[in-house]
Amino acid sequence: MNTAAERFASPGFGPENLPYGSFSPKGAGPRLGVRLGGRAIDLQALSTAVEGLDGETRLAIDTPNLDALLTAGHQSWASLRRWLVDVVTREGLGDEVEAASFPVEQVEMHMPFTVADYVDYYASEHHASNIGKMFRPDQAPLLPNWKHLPVGYHGRAGTVIPSGRNFPRPKGLRPEPGGNPSFGPSRRLDIEAEIGFVLGGSAPAGEVGVAQAAAEHIFGAVLFNDWSARDIQNYEYVPLGPYLGKSFASSISLWVVPFEALGAARVDPPVRDVAVAGYLDDSAGGPWGLDITMEVIVDGQSISHPPVRTLYWTAPQMVAHMTVNGAGLRPGDFFGSGTVSGPEKNQRGSFMELSWGGKEPVLLADGKQMTFLGDGQTVTLRGTAPGPDGTIIDFGECTATILPATPAADSVPAGP
Repeated sequence: MNTAAERFASPGFGPENLPYGSFSPKGAGPRLGVRLGGRAIDLQALSTAVEGLDGETRLAIDTPNLDALLTAGHQSWASLRRWLVDVVTREGLGDEVEAASFPVEQVEMHMPFTVADYVDYYASEHHASNIGKMFRPDQAPLLPNWKHLPVGYHGRAGTVIPSGRNFPRPKGLRPEPGGNPSFGPSRRLDIEAEIGFVLGGSAPAGEVGVAQAAAEHIFGAVLFNDWSARDIQNYEYVPLGPYLGKSFASSISLWVVPFEALGAARVDPPVRDVAVAGYLDDSAGGPWGLDITMEVIVDGQSISHPPVRTLYWTAPQMVAHMTVNGAGLRPGDFFGSGTVSGPEKNQRGSFMELSWGGKEPVLLADGKQMTFLGDGQTVTLRGTAPGPDGTIIDFGECTATILPATPAADSVPAGP
């Protein structure tokens, strides 16, 4: 066992993955690293011990997080990954990797990058159809525009938070039957199990095509829980869309899986029965769908397994759409897929769908029933994808616990 991979790799976190994160060893400041098995490797320390990186890339990794590397662009990402794979699989470098690394359970994890802009999409046909059936039972489940473009909205970057950070139940105006809304804590707090994408490089003038997005700008992927207060969202979203019902917290996993590591997970997206505009044509260079299986766990119980491969719109299409009007890209831009749901009930990525709007409670292992989330409940997302030669790519976890609403959330009447 003379290579670092042979000594330290574990299923899901082998040399085929090497996800990036920001961590602090005990008593020291944050630094950029990668994960190999149960070890968090300090990239700056490793580059000092093992030659092979160019000066620009060495500067980009001598930082507390991914920000400088995202700015450096895809050529630096590619050369860094080639060097990393070589180092951890080369004979005789196990000691150097060990000296530059720490057990993951002994480090403190941080937000892996600074979110520049944040966009949330609505890319799952099964999710969008379920919501349409609940809220528009007398109409077609999908609105007329849905298969012509990836529907999305511009979010609030400052409320994207790292996994493990708990938050209080949000409050706002809630609809009441037959009268004015009331103000108070959300009664219908929900999850949205999503996959998120981290972007790098710059395109100040926008208009990034599908192929360019995939080759030059999609740095990596994370698990993403875009928590949602359904009652607050329901009251506020007409006519301009959600705000307080979405902007209180959006959790991301702590290890960013490189987009390049997902080559073996690429699959054809679902068959599209409506022709798309030219700028959204992703038929060349693909396939661009991703075979990632997520798991939703509530208080230790597995509830559902949303399949990312069923997303109607692919990540490069979503980048092309967000920039076609001239909106520029900046390093650290981030977007979520929207709730991932499959055709089966146990593949739904939200409790709005799992409980069908509260009408069909979910039965828990202890015999209790739930519709939406209660205070003190912990939700964890996990995700895996196939790697090369039968290996697994593990995304780690995205988790948080719901805290009680702050005292100021005592309900008061709204309006006259």
